Amino acid sequence: MTDTAHPRTALISGASIAGPALAFWLNRNGFAVTVVEKASTVRSGGYPIDVRGTALEVVRRMGILPRLRDAHIDSRRFTFLDADGRTVVAIDPRILGGSVAGQDLEVRRGDLTDALYTAVRDDVEFLFDDSIHTLDQSADGVDITFRSGGSRTFDLVVGADGLHSRTREFLFGPEAQFHRYLGYCFAGFTMPNTFGLAHEITMWNTPGRAAALYAVGDSDEVHAFLNFAHQDPPFDAFRDPAAQRDLVAATFADAGWEVPGMLAAMRDADDLFVDVVSQIRLPRWSRGRVGLVGDAAYAPSFLTGQGTSLALVGAYMLADALAGRDAGAGFAAYEHSTRAFVALNQDQIGAGDATLFPTTAQALAQRNAMLRNLSALPATQGRPAHSALTLPELAPAT
Repeated sequence: MTDTAHPRTALISGASIAGPALAFWLNRNGFAVTVVEKASTVRSGGYPIDVRGTALEVVRRMGILPRLRDAHIDSRRFTFLDADGRTVVAIDPRILGGSVAGQDLEVRRGDLTDALYTAVRDDVEFLFDDSIHTLDQSADGVDITFRSGGSRTFDLVVGADGLHSRTREFLFGPEAQFHRYLGYCFAGFTMPNTFGLAHEITMWNTPGRAAALYAVGDSDEVHAFLNFAHQDPPFDAFRDPAAQRDLVAATFADAGWEVPGMLAAMRDADDLFVDVVSQIRLPRWSRGRVGLVGDAAYAPSFLTGQGTSLALVGAYMLADALAGRDAGAGFAAYEHSTRAFVALNQDQIGAGDATLFPTTAQALAQRNAMLRNLSALPATQGRPAHSALTLPELAPAT
């Protein structure tokens, strides 16, 4: 039975997807929850993301599935182009991603984060424009000092602060030892939709390089995406915004199609995001009273399309595991129940001989042949990994 006079206290670092989802379920289980977020508000906008398989049941139980269905993007075509800009094949994007038509969701990232925040904002304390400065565990709790200067003690702390998690660094040390680089870098930004694109993705490829334009609905903007193979992660360049732009521009300097215009738009973009394509592989997800969830614990990379779904499912499973258990036992139960599902989805990378971003002419030809075969299939079968975990039963949200 929950002690309503003295509820257990939990601090969650990060208010993107895993953080608010975890806050929702911990609050339902009687915790007094605080969420700290370094941004000044919940972040809107962003690229489209997928909610698939088991994660659909999480958002249904939260009561936000109807809202997300209303926000569903419904991309209808994914067109692949060759080096000269000629069509190789056009395919239903749901087939490529392993989504089930009429069930799985594709929504703007901001629509999901807003739905999660709205579902929990009246019941949970949010500290925006702040972050954890120091973290010290003891037998009595976790002592936190915030960047703003305040200090508090919590019964447990969870890092939901993404791929480059500061909480993970507090627990286990520098990211490099857990960072599995997948051989690619990418740049994403928005630019004017002067191409007449609607409800579709168009991607140009040469070996080791890809340029894509993603039109969400009938918007006057498109999401531009430049992906390229790079032998080693260029972390030095990524520390300098000008060097980021220079690296991407040099890599695509001789590219055709619409790439020159994309590079010009990238130079002026105020929402440019550049990073490496990678996964986080940790031997354990917690230590003492502090644990991790979502990308902080097990980022699968955007190549799987499962980052959002793993964050939602992980948040639910962690909250369920902590109900009625102390922090150490709860974190252990969460890892025991969830790790196989996470590993199965992370391991979607590298399955088969042809990838979405081939690095050789032979691999590119193989991928194109695979896509032509897929184009004849209906989008009715999801990937088993997406639904490989059954959620423990809880009362649905009202």
